[in-house]
Amino acid sequence: MSGLELFAAALGVTAVWLTVKQNAWCWPIGLVMVLLYAWIFFDVKLYSDMLLQVIYAALQVYGWWQWTRRGALAGGRTVSSLGGGALLISLALGALVSLALGAAMARFTDAAQPWLDATLTGFSLVAQVWMAQKRVQCWPLWIVLDIIFVGLFLYKALYVTAALYALFILLAVQGWRDWRADPALAH
Repeated sequence: MSGLELFAAALGVTAVWLTVKQNAWCWPIGLVMVLLYAWIFFDVKLYSDMLLQVIYAALQVYGWWQWTRRGALAGGRTVSSLGGGALLISLALGALVSLALGAAMARFTDAAQPWLDATLTGFSLVAQVWMAQKRVQCWPLWIVLDIIFVGLFLYKALYVTAALYALFILLAVQGWRDWRADPALAH
């Protein structure tokens, strides 16, 4: 455990709590957090997670834009639900990314958990895009992923980060409740 990990975890809690509350400040705070975690994961040889944080940085900017843009979406993006076809296509893309990244990490790096790390990365990208688009389905996917992340981080002795992801599970449950109750979802 380091001061950097503690600070990144505090930013993570703040960012996810703001996401649950649909406050667009979740994105710039999240940007700082993911950049710090990119370094932390590099240090413990979770390379897929490190790459995920770099991609998350771009997705933080995308999320900020999605949640704050004006025009056709006068008040910014509202909570919505994916249709069955879009849901399956997104999950299939997550599986393909997982397989490709896992194979690359297993073959070309000394990654600590190449297949598990890659699978979590592939599906986390799906969840993050859904979150940026305010798709209610992001929350149950995050719940499953965060449960697995807790185990991985305990295995890698990242105890503060494991605790953070345990808290993320609780926040994701609250996010799922809140977003399903959003009046915009009924339309």
